[in-house]
Amino acid sequence: MSDDVVVQPEPADHANQSVPTYSWYALSVLVLVYTLNFIDRQILSILANDIKQDLGVDDAYLGFLYGTAFAIFYALFGIPLGKLADSWKRVRLMTLGLSLWSAMTAFSGFARDAGTLTVARIGVGVGEATASPSAYSLISDWFPARIRATALAIYSSGIYIGGGISLAIGGVIVDNWNQAFPEGGPLGLAGWQAAFIAVGVPGLLLAIWVLSLREPVRGAIDGLTTSEDPRPFSGFVRELYTVIPGFTFFGAAARGMGALAINVVVFILALVLANLVTVGLDSGQGVIIASLGGALGVQLPEITDQWLLLAIGYYSVFCWASALRARDYPTFALTWGSPAFLCTILGYGTVAFMAYSASYWGAPYAERIFELSKGSLGFWLGGGGAVGGFLGVILGGRMADALFARYQSGRIWVVLFGLLSPIPFAVVQYTTDSFVLFCILNVVVGALAASALGAAAATSQALVLPRMRGTATATFFLATTLVGLALGPYMAGYVSAQNDGNLSVGVLSTLWITPIGLALLIAAIKLVPKANSTVVERAEAAGEPKI
Repeated sequence: MSDDVVVQPEPADHANQSVPTYSWYALSVLVLVYTLNFIDRQILSILANDIKQDLGVDDAYLGFLYGTAFAIFYALFGIPLGKLADSWKRVRLMTLGLSLWSAMTAFSGFARDAGTLTVARIGVGVGEATASPSAYSLISDWFPARIRATALAIYSSGIYIGGGISLAIGGVIVDNWNQAFPEGGPLGLAGWQAAFIAVGVPGLLLAIWVLSLREPVRGAIDGLTTSEDPRPFSGFVRELYTVIPGFTFFGAAARGMGALAINVVVFILALVLANLVTVGLDSGQGVIIASLGGALGVQLPEITDQWLLLAIGYYSVFCWASALRARDYPTFALTWGSPAFLCTILGYGTVAFMAYSASYWGAPYAERIFELSKGSLGFWLGGGGAVGGFLGVILGGRMADALFARYQSGRIWVVLFGLLSPIPFAVVQYTTDSFVLFCILNVVVGALAASALGAAAATSQALVLPRMRGTATATFFLATTLVGLALGPYMAGYVSAQNDGNLSVGVLSTLWITPIGLALLIAAIKLVPKANSTVVERAEAAGEPKI
C-alpha cells in the first residue's frame, strides 16, 4: 500500500451536481494543448516523403521515427510522470511538458541527419508524456462520472483537430518555403525543417496560458477527497528508478535476490528476442546502435533500433509493474492485476495499431499515388481527417455514456464498434484509384476508429480509485503506444519497404491484429461489469485503508 495519500469519504452526492462553467473553460484550454500535441506529433506525416528524400531513409525508418522512437520514451516516461500527476500539481506538470515538447519539435527543424532527428523525436515523446496523465486526472476532478466519457472525448478531439491541422499547416509551409527558397532558405533550411520550427514555437506561448489554470481538489467530485502529498517527487523518483535500464537492477535487488535474478533473466530474454526478430526481419545496424558502437569502438550485436528500443520498452514495463506490485499493491491489483482493465486497454491498443498506421501513412500514400501538391493534400486530407475524427470521438463518447447508463458493459461495445467498423472502408480506401473517394473514406475511417477512444479512456478511469487515475492513465497509454504506435506504423512501413514502397500493402497488412482485438474486447464485455461494481471492495481486499 502506498503511503503517499490518504483517501477520505465525502458524504455529499457529487455525481448529480451541475458542472461549473470554469470546468468547461479549463477543458477548452486542455483541448488546445492536445491539439498542439498532435500538430507537433502528426506533422511528420505530411513531411515524410521530403525527409525520406533529403536524408536517404526508407519507409521502415519513417515508421520507426513516427512510431517507435517516439512511443517507447512516451510510454516509459509516462509511467513516472503518471505517478507525478497523482501526487503533484497537474497544471504545473503539463506546463513543463508542453514547453519541452514544443522546444524539441522546433529542434527537429535543425536536424541534418537521421540520428539527430531521432533524438529530437525522443525528446518530443518525453515532453508529451506529461499531457494525458495530467489531463485525464484533471478532467476526472472537473467533471462527474455521469458525463466523464463525454468530457474525455471532447479532450481527445484534440487528436483529430491537431492531426488535421498539422497536415494543412505542414503542406502550406513546405510548398511556400520551397517555392520561395528552391535552393534552401535561411541557415540552409529546407521546407520540412521550417515546418517543424513553425509549429514548435507557439507551444512555448501556450504554456503561459496553461499555467494560469486552477488546480481542482483531487477526488472531491466523487466524494473521495484526497489530501495533498507532502512529498510529491519521492514517488516520481522511485518510479523513474524502476524504468531506467541499469538502475532497474538495483531496484530489483532492493526487493531481494530472487527478484534480481528474475529481472536479469527477463532483460537477457528481451535482448535475445530482439536479436532473433532482427535476424528474421532486418539487416544492418540501426542509427542508434551504429552510433553507439562507433563511440565505444566495438562491434555490437546486430539489433536494429526498432527491436532494441522495443525490447528495452517491454523490459522496463516489466520492471515497473514488478516494483508497483511490491510497493503499492492496491494500485497494481486494480490495473495489472485486473483482467477487466487489461482486456480493455489491450483491446483498445489493437484499435490504435490500425488507426495510427492509417492516419500516419495516409498523406505519404496519397502523395505518391495521386501526385498532388502538399498544400492540396494537407487541405483535403487534414480537413477531412479533423472533421471525421472530431465527430467520431464526440459521438462515440456520447454513445458510450448513453450505453453505460443502461449497461455496465456499454462502453466496451463502443470500443468493439471502433475496432470492426472501419475495416471494409479502409480496404477500399487503400485500393481505390480515385482521390475523391480516398478523401471521403478518409473521413469515414477516421470517424469510426475515433469512436472508441472516449469509451476506452473512461472505462480505464472507472476501474480504479481517484488516487490511482494518473497511474491508470499511464498504463492505458502503454497499450496505445507499445502495442499501437510502436508497432503499427513501423510494421506498415516495413512491409511497404519489402514491397518496393507499396504503402497499400503495408497499411492493409495491419488488419491481421483484428482477431486478437476481438477476443480481448469480448472478454472485457464479460469482465468489466463486475469489476466496475467492486472497485472499492477489491482495493480494500488488496490492502487499501477502508474507504
